[in-house]
Amino acid sequence: MEQPESPRGGRLPWECFSAWLDGVCVVTFDLELGQAMELVYPHNSRITEKEKTSICYLSFPDSYSGCLGDTQFTFRMRRSAGHRNSLHDDEKYNREAPVTLQRDTAHYYGYVYFRQVRDSSVKRGYFQKSLVLLSSLPYTNLFHTLLQLIAPEYFNKLEPCLEAVCNQIDRWPFPEPGLSLSLPIMGLVLQVKIPSQTDLMETNVITDHPKDRLDPPYHVSSIHDLDLFRSLQSVLMNLQLLWELVLLGEPLVVMAPSPTISSEIVLALTGCISPLKFCSDFRPYFSIHDSEFKEYTTKTQAPPSLLLGVTNPFFIKTLQHWPHILRVGEPRVSGDLPKQGLQKKLPSSALSILLRKHMFDLTQSFILPLERYMGSLMPHHSAITPWKNPPQVWPFQQEELMKMLEHTGPQYSSSIKGDWIGLYRRFLKSPHFDGWYRHKQKEMRERLETAHLKVICEANITAWIKNKSEVEIVDLVLKLKDKLVRAHRQHLPVSPASLIRLKLHIDEVIGSLPEDLQSILHPH
Repeated sequence: MEQPESPRGGRLPWECFSAWLDGVCVVTFDLELGQAMELVYPHNSRITEKEKTSICYLSFPDSYSGCLGDTQFTFRMRRSAGHRNSLHDDEKYNREAPVTLQRDTAHYYGYVYFRQVRDSSVKRGYFQKSLVLLSSLPYTNLFHTLLQLIAPEYFNKLEPCLEAVCNQIDRWPFPEPGLSLSLPIMGLVLQVKIPSQTDLMETNVITDHPKDRLDPPYHVSSIHDLDLFRSLQSVLMNLQLLWELVLLGEPLVVMAPSPTISSEIVLALTGCISPLKFCSDFRPYFSIHDSEFKEYTTKTQAPPSLLLGVTNPFFIKTLQHWPHILRVGEPRVSGDLPKQGLQKKLPSSALSILLRKHMFDLTQSFILPLERYMGSLMPHHSAITPWKNPPQVWPFQQEELMKMLEHTGPQYSSSIKGDWIGLYRRFLKSPHFDGWYRHKQKEMRERLETAHLKVICEANITAWIKNKSEVEIVDLVLKLKDKLVRAHRQHLPVSPASLIRLKLHIDEVIGSLPEDLQSILHPH
Protein backbone atom coordinates (compact mmCIF):
# COMPACT_ATOMS: atom_id res chain seq x y z
CA MET A 1 0.00 0.00 0.00
CA GLU A 2 1.43 3.38 -1.01
CA GLN A 3 1.84 6.01 1.68
CA PRO A 4 0.84 9.61 0.93
CA GLU A 5 3.68 11.93 0.07
CA SER A 6 4.44 14.82 2.38
CA PRO A 7 4.20 18.39 1.10
CA ARG A 8 7.95 18.83 1.78
CA GLY A 9 9.41 18.12 -1.63
CA GLY A 10 7.60 14.77 -1.90
CA ARG A 11 9.22 13.36 1.25
CA LEU A 12 7.28 11.24 3.71
CA PRO A 13 6.81 12.28 7.35
CA TRP A 14 9.89 11.24 9.36
CA GLU A 15 11.72 10.10 6.19
CA CYS A 16 14.63 12.50 6.74
CA PHE A 17 14.67 11.83 10.48
CA SER A 18 14.88 8.06 9.88
CA ALA A 19 17.87 8.57 7.57
CA TRP A 20 19.80 9.81 10.62
CA LEU A 21 18.08 8.28 13.66
CA ASP A 22 15.82 5.34 14.48
CA GLY A 23 14.47 7.05 17.55
CA VAL A 24 15.10 9.19 20.61
CA CYS A 25 14.51 7.62 24.03
CA VAL A 26 14.31 8.97 27.55
CA VAL A 27 15.12 6.45 30.30
CA THR A 28 14.48 7.27 33.96
CA PHE A 29 14.88 5.47 37.29
CA ASP A 30 11.64 4.26 38.85
CA LEU A 31 11.73 3.20 42.53
CA GLU A 32 9.50 0.19 41.84
CA LEU A 33 10.58 -0.78 38.32
CA GLY A 34 14.22 0.30 38.25
CA GLN A 35 15.24 1.68 34.85
CA ALA A 36 12.09 2.47 32.86
CA MET A 37 11.34 3.90 29.41
CA GLU A 38 9.71 7.27 29.96
CA LEU A 39 9.44 8.42 26.37
CA VAL A 40 10.16 7.30 22.80
CA TYR A 41 10.09 9.77 19.94
CA PRO A 42 8.68 9.72 17.30
CA HIS A 43 5.68 8.09 18.94
CA ASN A 44 5.22 5.70 16.00
CA SER A 45 8.77 4.37 16.36
CA ARG A 46 9.17 0.65 15.57
CA ILE A 47 11.35 -0.11 18.60
CA THR A 48 10.08 -3.38 20.11
CA GLU A 49 9.33 -4.02 23.79
CA LYS A 50 12.32 -6.38 24.01
CA GLU A 51 14.57 -3.69 22.55
CA LYS A 52 13.18 -1.11 24.98
CA THR A 53 14.13 -3.38 27.90
CA SER A 54 17.71 -3.72 26.62
CA ILE A 55 17.95 0.04 25.99
CA CYS A 56 16.84 0.74 29.57
CA TYR A 57 19.63 -1.40 31.05
CA LEU A 58 22.32 -0.17 28.65
CA SER A 59 21.43 3.51 29.13
CA PHE A 60 22.45 3.60 32.80
CA PRO A 61 25.98 3.10 34.14
CA ASP A 62 26.49 0.26 36.61
CA SER A 63 26.04 1.47 40.18
CA TYR A 64 29.71 0.58 40.73
CA SER A 65 30.74 3.35 38.34
CA GLY A 66 29.54 6.09 40.71
CA CYS A 67 28.96 8.52 37.83
CA LEU A 68 27.85 11.87 39.28
CA GLY A 69 26.99 14.80 37.06
CA ASP A 70 26.78 14.30 33.30
CA THR A 71 28.19 11.21 31.59
CA GLN A 72 28.30 10.35 27.89
CA PHE A 73 28.97 6.91 26.42
CA THR A 74 28.02 4.60 23.56
CA PHE A 75 26.48 1.13 23.42
CA ARG A 76 25.65 -1.24 20.57
CA MET A 77 22.91 -3.88 20.65
CA ARG A 78 21.24 -6.36 18.32
CA ARG A 79 17.93 -5.51 16.73
CA SER A 80 15.37 -8.08 17.83
CA ALA A 81 13.50 -7.59 14.55
CA GLY A 82 16.58 -8.79 12.64
CA HIS A 83 17.17 -5.88 10.28
CA ARG A 84 16.32 -2.22 9.99
CA ASN A 85 13.21 -1.32 8.01
CA SER A 86 13.93 2.09 6.53
CA LEU A 87 12.27 4.72 4.38
CA HIS A 88 15.76 5.67 3.21
CA ASP A 89 17.90 3.86 0.60
CA ASP A 90 20.39 2.12 2.92
CA GLU A 91 21.91 0.09 0.07
CA LYS A 92 22.82 3.22 -1.90
CA TYR A 93 24.40 4.82 1.17
CA ASN A 94 26.48 1.70 1.97
CA ARG A 95 27.64 1.45 -1.62
CA GLU A 96 29.08 4.98 -1.52
CA ALA A 97 30.28 5.23 2.10
CA PRO A 98 33.65 3.99 3.40
CA VAL A 99 33.32 0.45 4.79
CA THR A 100 34.04 1.81 8.28
CA LEU A 101 31.04 4.19 8.07
CA GLN A 102 28.43 1.89 6.53
CA ARG A 103 25.04 1.50 8.16
CA ASP A 104 24.75 -1.42 10.56
CA THR A 105 21.26 -2.62 9.68
CA ALA A 106 21.33 -5.50 12.20
CA HIS A 107 22.29 -3.41 15.27
CA TYR A 108 21.45 -0.18 17.04
CA TYR A 109 24.12 2.26 18.15
CA GLY A 110 22.96 3.96 21.33
CA TYR A 111 24.47 7.37 22.09
CA VAL A 112 23.79 8.17 25.74
CA TYR A 113 23.75 11.36 27.81
CA PHE A 114 23.21 10.32 31.46
CA ARG A 115 22.62 12.83 34.25
CA GLN A 116 22.81 11.95 37.95
CA VAL A 117 22.59 14.84 40.41
CA ARG A 118 21.39 15.25 43.99
CA ASP A 119 17.71 16.17 44.18
CA SER A 120 15.96 16.38 47.56
CA SER A 121 12.55 16.38 45.86
CA VAL A 122 13.11 12.78 44.71
CA LYS A 123 12.61 9.93 47.23
CA ARG A 124 15.92 8.33 46.36
CA GLY A 125 17.67 11.68 46.73
CA TYR A 126 19.00 11.70 43.15
CA PHE A 127 17.74 12.80 39.76
CA GLN A 128 18.72 10.00 37.32
CA LYS A 129 17.82 10.17 33.67
CA SER A 130 19.32 9.31 30.26
CA LEU A 131 18.67 10.80 26.85
CA VAL A 132 19.50 8.26 24.13
CA LEU A 133 19.88 8.70 20.37
CA LEU A 134 19.39 5.41 18.49
CA SER A 135 20.91 5.07 15.03
CA SER A 136 22.27 2.59 12.50
CA LEU A 137 25.05 5.08 11.71
CA PRO A 138 28.42 4.98 13.55
CA TYR A 139 28.65 8.80 13.73
CA THR A 140 29.95 8.80 17.30
CA ASN A 141 31.31 12.35 17.40
CA LEU A 142 28.42 13.97 15.59
CA PHE A 143 25.73 12.38 17.75
CA HIS A 144 27.55 13.03 21.01
CA THR A 145 27.95 16.66 19.94
CA LEU A 146 24.19 16.78 19.34
CA LEU A 147 23.59 15.34 22.80
CA GLN A 148 25.76 18.05 24.35
CA LEU A 149 23.42 20.59 22.76
CA ILE A 150 20.10 18.81 23.22
CA ALA A 151 20.33 17.08 26.63
CA PRO A 152 20.86 20.10 28.94
CA GLU A 153 17.96 21.89 27.23
CA TYR A 154 15.75 18.80 27.45
CA PHE A 155 16.40 18.24 31.17
CA ASN A 156 15.18 21.82 31.73
CA LYS A 157 12.28 22.00 29.26
CA LEU A 158 11.33 18.33 28.79
CA GLU A 159 9.17 16.93 25.97
CA PRO A 160 8.29 20.12 24.00
CA CYS A 161 12.02 20.73 23.52
CA LEU A 162 12.57 17.15 22.31
CA GLU A 163 9.68 17.34 19.87
CA ALA A 164 11.05 20.57 18.39
CA VAL A 165 14.52 19.03 17.98
CA CYS A 166 13.15 15.92 16.24
CA ASN A 167 11.13 18.08 13.86
CA GLN A 168 14.30 20.02 13.03
CA ILE A 169 16.20 16.80 12.30
CA ASP A 170 13.34 15.71 10.03
CA ARG A 171 14.14 18.74 7.87
CA TRP A 172 17.82 17.82 7.49
CA PRO A 173 19.12 16.63 4.12
CA PHE A 174 19.95 12.93 3.76
CA PRO A 175 23.48 11.86 4.87
CA GLU A 176 24.93 11.36 1.38
CA PRO A 177 28.61 10.33 1.19
CA GLY A 178 30.83 12.91 -0.46
CA LEU A 179 28.58 15.88 0.33
CA SER A 180 29.03 18.81 2.70
CA LEU A 181 25.80 19.38 4.58
CA SER A 182 24.35 22.16 6.72
CA LEU A 183 22.47 20.78 9.72
CA PRO A 184 20.46 23.42 11.62
CA ILE A 185 19.85 22.56 15.26
CA MET A 186 18.69 24.74 18.15
CA GLY A 187 19.73 28.05 16.64
CA LEU A 188 23.07 27.02 15.17
CA VAL A 189 24.31 25.19 12.10
CA LEU A 190 26.66 22.22 11.95
CA GLN A 191 28.62 22.13 8.70
CA VAL A 192 29.29 18.43 8.12
CA LYS A 193 31.27 16.56 5.46
CA ILE A 194 30.05 12.98 5.03
CA PRO A 195 33.08 10.95 3.82
CA SER A 196 32.86 8.79 0.71
CA GLN A 197 34.87 5.75 -0.38
CA THR A 198 37.28 8.02 -2.25
CA ASP A 199 38.22 9.91 0.93
CA LEU A 200 41.28 8.41 2.63
CA MET A 201 41.22 10.80 5.56
CA GLU A 202 38.01 12.26 6.91
CA THR A 203 37.50 16.02 6.85
CA ASN A 204 36.39 18.11 9.80
CA VAL A 205 32.97 18.82 11.17
CA ILE A 206 32.81 22.58 11.77
CA THR A 207 30.33 24.16 14.13
CA ASP A 208 29.04 27.56 13.02
CA HIS A 209 27.51 29.38 15.97
CA PRO A 210 27.11 32.77 17.65
CA LYS A 211 30.03 33.43 19.98
CA ASP A 212 27.75 34.21 22.91
CA ARG A 213 25.89 30.89 22.59
CA LEU A 214 28.55 28.19 22.52
CA ASP A 215 32.13 27.56 23.51
CA PRO A 216 34.92 25.98 21.39
CA PRO A 217 34.44 22.43 22.81
CA TYR A 218 31.48 22.05 20.44
CA HIS A 219 33.88 21.95 17.49
CA VAL A 220 34.51 18.29 16.63
CA SER A 221 37.28 16.89 14.48
CA SER A 222 35.25 14.31 12.49
CA ILE A 223 31.79 12.81 12.37
CA HIS A 224 32.88 9.51 13.91
CA ASP A 225 36.50 9.49 15.09
CA LEU A 226 37.21 9.92 18.78
CA ASP A 227 40.27 11.60 20.24
CA LEU A 228 42.37 8.50 19.62
CA PHE A 229 45.35 9.56 21.73
CA ARG A 230 43.21 10.45 24.75
CA SER A 231 41.21 7.20 24.43
CA LEU A 232 44.28 4.96 24.14
CA GLN A 233 46.95 6.82 26.10
CA SER A 234 46.70 4.37 29.02
CA VAL A 235 47.48 1.42 26.70
CA LEU A 236 49.93 2.99 24.24
CA MET A 237 52.78 0.74 25.39
CA ASN A 238 50.70 -2.29 24.35
CA LEU A 239 49.20 -0.81 21.20
CA GLN A 240 51.10 -3.04 18.75
CA LEU A 241 49.90 -6.16 20.60
CA LEU A 242 46.34 -4.80 20.76
CA TRP A 243 46.44 -4.04 17.02
CA GLU A 244 47.38 -7.67 16.33
CA LEU A 245 44.61 -9.01 18.60
CA VAL A 246 42.02 -6.77 16.95
CA LEU A 247 43.33 -7.60 13.46
CA LEU A 248 42.96 -11.32 14.19
CA GLY A 249 39.46 -10.95 15.67
CA GLU A 250 40.59 -12.41 19.00
CA PRO A 251 38.13 -12.33 21.95
CA LEU A 252 39.11 -9.28 24.02
CA VAL A 253 37.39 -7.79 27.05
CA VAL A 254 38.10 -4.24 28.24
CA MET A 255 37.43 -3.84 31.98
CA ALA A 256 37.10 -0.14 32.80
CA PRO A 257 35.84 1.97 35.72
CA SER A 258 33.13 3.74 33.69
CA PRO A 259 31.07 3.24 30.51
CA THR A 260 32.68 6.36 29.04
CA ILE A 261 36.15 4.82 29.25
CA SER A 262 35.06 1.32 28.18
CA SER A 263 33.12 2.56 25.15
CA GLU A 264 35.84 4.98 24.03
CA ILE A 265 38.55 2.31 24.20
CA VAL A 266 36.43 -0.32 22.42
CA LEU A 267 35.46 2.11 19.64
CA ALA A 268 39.05 3.33 19.32
CA LEU A 269 40.30 -0.27 18.98
CA THR A 270 37.73 -1.10 16.29
CA GLY A 271 39.02 1.91 14.35
CA CYS A 272 42.68 0.90 14.72
CA ILE A 273 42.47 -1.49 11.76
CA SER A 274 41.04 1.11 9.36
CA PRO A 275 40.80 1.03 6.33
CA LEU A 276 39.76 -2.58 7.07
CA LYS A 277 36.15 -2.96 8.16
CA PHE A 278 35.81 -4.35 11.68
CA CYS A 279 33.80 -7.53 10.96
CA SER A 280 33.74 -9.11 14.44
CA ASP A 281 31.07 -8.31 16.99
CA PHE A 282 31.71 -5.50 19.47
CA ARG A 283 29.92 -4.06 22.49
CA PRO A 284 31.35 -0.73 23.70
CA TYR A 285 29.39 -1.07 26.96
CA PHE A 286 27.90 -4.36 28.11
CA SER A 287 25.57 -5.03 31.05
CA ILE A 288 24.92 -8.19 33.08
CA HIS A 289 21.26 -7.74 32.10
CA ASP A 290 22.01 -7.91 28.37
CA SER A 291 20.16 -10.65 26.47
CA GLU A 292 23.52 -11.98 25.20
CA PHE A 293 24.98 -12.31 28.71
CA LYS A 294 24.77 -16.13 28.84
CA GLU A 295 26.01 -16.46 25.27
CA TYR A 296 29.15 -14.43 25.99
CA THR A 297 29.96 -15.78 29.47
CA THR A 298 29.40 -19.52 28.95
CA LYS A 299 32.40 -21.76 29.61
CA THR A 300 31.05 -24.70 27.60
CA GLN A 301 32.43 -23.27 24.36
CA ALA A 302 35.24 -20.97 23.25
CA PRO A 303 34.56 -17.22 23.57
CA PRO A 304 33.26 -15.66 20.34
CA SER A 305 35.19 -13.22 18.16
CA LEU A 306 34.11 -10.22 20.20
CA LEU A 307 35.42 -6.93 21.58
CA LEU A 308 33.61 -6.33 24.86
CA GLY A 309 33.58 -3.28 27.16
CA VAL A 310 32.45 -3.84 30.76
CA THR A 311 32.47 -1.94 34.06
CA ASN A 312 30.79 -4.32 36.53
CA PRO A 313 33.37 -6.16 38.74
CA PHE A 314 31.15 -9.25 38.44
CA PHE A 315 32.70 -9.79 34.99
CA ILE A 316 36.14 -10.34 36.55
CA LYS A 317 34.93 -13.79 37.57
CA THR A 318 32.49 -14.59 34.76
CA LEU A 319 34.97 -13.70 31.99
CA GLN A 320 38.15 -15.06 33.60
CA HIS A 321 38.27 -17.84 30.98
CA TRP A 322 38.62 -15.29 28.16
CA PRO A 323 42.10 -15.40 26.57
CA HIS A 324 42.68 -11.62 26.50
CA ILE A 325 41.66 -9.21 29.26
CA LEU A 326 42.61 -5.52 29.27
CA ARG A 327 42.13 -3.73 32.60
CA VAL A 328 42.28 0.05 32.65
CA GLY A 329 41.87 2.55 35.47
CA GLU A 330 40.74 6.14 35.66
CA PRO A 331 42.76 8.41 33.34
CA ARG A 332 45.37 10.51 35.08
CA VAL A 333 44.96 14.26 34.94
CA SER A 334 47.22 15.92 32.41
CA GLY A 335 49.56 17.23 35.09
CA ASP A 336 50.27 13.67 36.26
CA LEU A 337 51.24 12.40 32.82
CA PRO A 338 54.95 12.15 32.02
CA LYS A 339 55.54 14.11 28.82
CA GLN A 340 58.22 13.05 26.38
CA GLY A 341 59.25 13.98 22.86
CA LEU A 342 56.43 15.25 20.67
CA GLN A 343 53.95 15.14 23.54
CA LYS A 344 55.72 18.14 25.11
CA LYS A 345 54.99 20.23 22.01
CA LEU A 346 51.72 18.94 20.54
CA PRO A 347 48.13 18.96 21.88
CA SER A 348 46.14 15.74 22.19
CA SER A 349 44.22 16.43 18.96
CA ALA A 350 47.45 16.68 16.95
CA LEU A 351 48.83 13.53 18.59
CA SER A 352 45.58 11.76 17.68
CA ILE A 353 46.09 12.66 14.02
CA LEU A 354 49.63 11.26 14.13
CA LEU A 355 48.50 8.12 15.95
CA ARG A 356 45.61 7.53 13.55
CA LYS A 357 47.92 7.94 10.56
CA HIS A 358 50.40 5.50 12.11
CA MET A 359 47.69 2.86 12.64
CA PHE A 360 46.23 3.49 9.18
CA ASP A 361 49.65 3.11 7.54
CA LEU A 362 50.39 -0.03 9.59
CA THR A 363 47.15 -1.71 8.47
CA GLN A 364 47.56 -0.46 4.91
CA SER A 365 51.08 -1.91 4.66
CA PHE A 366 49.74 -5.22 6.00
CA ILE A 367 46.90 -5.33 3.46
CA LEU A 368 48.91 -4.12 0.44
CA PRO A 369 50.54 -7.52 -0.36
CA LEU A 370 47.08 -9.13 -0.21
CA GLU A 371 45.77 -6.47 -2.61
CA ARG A 372 48.65 -7.22 -4.99
CA TYR A 373 47.96 -10.95 -4.84
CA MET A 374 44.23 -10.46 -5.47
CA GLY A 375 45.15 -8.26 -8.45
CA SER A 376 47.13 -11.17 -9.91
CA LEU A 377 43.95 -13.30 -9.86
CA MET A 378 42.16 -10.92 -12.21
CA PRO A 379 41.87 -12.25 -15.79
CA HIS A 380 43.57 -10.15 -18.47
CA HIS A 381 41.37 -7.79 -20.47
CA SER A 382 42.22 -9.69 -23.67
CA ALA A 383 40.36 -12.73 -22.26
CA ILE A 384 37.07 -10.79 -22.34
CA THR A 385 35.11 -11.32 -25.55
CA PRO A 386 31.60 -10.04 -26.35
CA TRP A 387 29.86 -13.32 -27.20
CA LYS A 388 31.08 -15.44 -24.30
CA ASN A 389 30.42 -15.15 -20.58
CA PRO A 390 33.06 -13.06 -18.80
CA PRO A 391 35.98 -15.09 -17.39
CA GLN A 392 36.00 -16.00 -13.69
CA VAL A 393 38.42 -14.63 -11.10
CA TRP A 394 41.23 -17.15 -10.56
CA PRO A 395 40.87 -19.17 -7.29
CA PHE A 396 42.60 -17.96 -4.13
CA GLN A 397 45.53 -20.24 -3.22
CA GLN A 398 46.80 -19.72 0.33
CA GLU A 399 50.20 -21.37 -0.18
CA GLU A 400 50.77 -19.38 -3.36
CA LEU A 401 50.11 -16.23 -1.35
CA MET A 402 52.51 -17.35 1.39
CA LYS A 403 55.32 -17.87 -1.13
CA MET A 404 54.74 -14.37 -2.46
CA LEU A 405 54.73 -12.91 1.07
CA GLU A 406 58.13 -14.46 1.81
CA HIS A 407 59.60 -12.07 -0.76
CA THR A 408 57.30 -9.03 -0.63
CA GLY A 409 55.80 -8.92 2.89
CA PRO A 410 56.03 -5.96 5.32
CA GLN A 411 58.92 -7.67 7.14
CA TYR A 412 61.21 -5.98 4.57
CA SER A 413 59.81 -2.46 4.91
CA SER A 414 58.44 -2.22 8.46
CA SER A 415 60.54 -1.26 11.46
CA ILE A 416 58.43 -3.72 13.48
CA LYS A 417 60.08 -7.12 13.61
CA GLY A 418 58.33 -10.41 14.28
CA ASP A 419 56.63 -13.40 12.69
CA TRP A 420 54.78 -11.58 9.91
CA ILE A 421 54.14 -14.78 7.93
CA GLY A 422 52.57 -16.40 11.01
CA LEU A 423 50.43 -13.29 11.49
CA TYR A 424 49.18 -13.57 7.91
CA ARG A 425 48.32 -17.26 8.38
CA ARG A 426 46.24 -16.44 11.45
CA PHE A 427 44.68 -13.42 9.76
CA LEU A 428 43.40 -15.62 6.90
CA LYS A 429 41.23 -17.44 9.49
CA SER A 430 39.78 -14.22 10.94
CA PRO A 431 36.36 -12.57 10.35
CA HIS A 432 38.16 -9.47 9.06
CA PHE A 433 39.87 -11.39 6.25
CA ASP A 434 36.58 -13.09 5.39
CA GLY A 435 34.83 -9.71 5.18
CA TRP A 436 37.68 -8.15 3.18
CA TYR A 437 37.91 -11.12 0.79
CA ARG A 438 34.15 -11.18 0.12
CA HIS A 439 34.23 -7.44 -0.60
CA LYS A 440 37.22 -7.82 -2.97
CA GLN A 441 35.59 -10.74 -4.78
CA LYS A 442 32.40 -8.74 -5.31
CA GLU A 443 34.43 -5.75 -6.48
CA MET A 444 36.43 -7.87 -8.97
CA ARG A 445 33.33 -9.61 -10.33
CA GLU A 446 31.70 -6.23 -10.92
CA ARG A 447 34.83 -4.98 -12.71
CA LEU A 448 34.68 -8.01 -15.02
CA GLU A 449 30.96 -7.45 -15.60
CA THR A 450 31.64 -3.80 -16.43
CA ALA A 451 34.48 -4.63 -18.81
CA HIS A 452 32.36 -7.30 -20.51
CA LEU A 453 29.45 -4.90 -20.94
CA LYS A 454 31.72 -2.26 -22.50
CA VAL A 455 33.15 -4.83 -24.94
CA ILE A 456 29.60 -5.81 -25.96
CA CYS A 457 28.67 -2.17 -26.54
CA GLU A 458 31.68 -1.71 -28.84
CA ALA A 459 31.07 -4.95 -30.80
CA ASN A 460 29.68 -5.21 -34.32
CA ILE A 461 26.33 -6.78 -33.51
CA THR A 462 25.15 -6.79 -37.15
CA ALA A 463 28.06 -8.93 -38.28
CA TRP A 464 27.56 -11.42 -35.44
CA ILE A 465 23.86 -12.16 -36.04
CA LYS A 466 24.44 -13.04 -39.70
CA ASN A 467 24.02 -16.77 -40.32
CA LYS A 468 22.95 -17.35 -36.68
CA SER A 469 19.92 -19.49 -35.89
CA GLU A 470 16.80 -18.05 -34.25
CA VAL A 471 17.59 -20.00 -31.08
CA GLU A 472 21.05 -18.40 -30.86
CA ILE A 473 19.66 -14.92 -31.52
CA VAL A 474 16.89 -15.29 -28.91
CA ASP A 475 19.49 -16.54 -26.42
CA LEU A 476 21.59 -13.42 -27.14
CA VAL A 477 18.57 -11.14 -26.59
CA LEU A 478 17.88 -12.72 -23.20
CA LYS A 479 21.54 -12.39 -22.18
CA LEU A 480 21.72 -8.74 -23.27
CA LYS A 481 18.51 -7.93 -21.38
CA ASP A 482 19.95 -9.62 -18.29
CA LYS A 483 23.12 -7.52 -18.71
CA LEU A 484 21.04 -4.36 -18.77
CA VAL A 485 19.08 -5.31 -15.65
CA ARG A 486 22.25 -6.22 -13.73
CA ALA A 487 23.98 -3.01 -14.82
CA HIS A 488 21.17 -1.02 -13.18
CA ARG A 489 20.79 -3.28 -10.15
CA GLN A 490 24.51 -3.43 -9.36
CA HIS A 491 25.05 0.25 -10.26
CA LEU A 492 27.97 -0.68 -12.51
CA PRO A 493 30.22 2.26 -13.49
CA VAL A 494 29.02 2.34 -17.11
CA SER A 495 28.30 5.59 -18.94
CA PRO A 496 24.69 6.44 -19.90
CA ALA A 497 25.84 6.46 -23.54
CA SER A 498 26.97 2.82 -23.23
CA LEU A 499 23.64 1.78 -21.72
CA ILE A 500 21.78 3.52 -24.56
CA ARG A 501 24.01 1.71 -27.04
CA LEU A 502 23.22 -1.61 -25.34
CA LYS A 503 19.48 -0.91 -25.64
CA LEU A 504 19.96 -0.14 -29.35
CA HIS A 505 21.82 -3.45 -29.73
CA ILE A 506 18.87 -5.26 -28.14
CA ASP A 507 16.40 -3.48 -30.45
CA GLU A 508 18.54 -4.28 -33.49
CA VAL A 509 18.83 -7.98 -32.62
CA ILE A 510 15.08 -8.28 -31.92
CA GLY A 511 14.38 -6.49 -35.22
CA SER A 512 16.21 -9.23 -37.11
CA LEU A 513 13.73 -11.87 -35.89
CA PRO A 514 10.31 -12.81 -37.30
CA GLU A 515 7.39 -10.62 -36.15
CA ASP A 516 5.88 -13.28 -33.86
CA LEU A 517 9.14 -13.50 -31.88
CA GLN A 518 9.51 -9.71 -31.90
CA SER A 519 6.11 -9.33 -30.22
CA ILE A 520 7.15 -11.80 -27.51
CA LEU A 521 10.63 -10.34 -26.86
CA HIS A 522 9.72 -6.69 -27.33
CA PRO A 523 6.05 -6.25 -26.32
CA HIS A 524 4.59 -2.76 -26.69
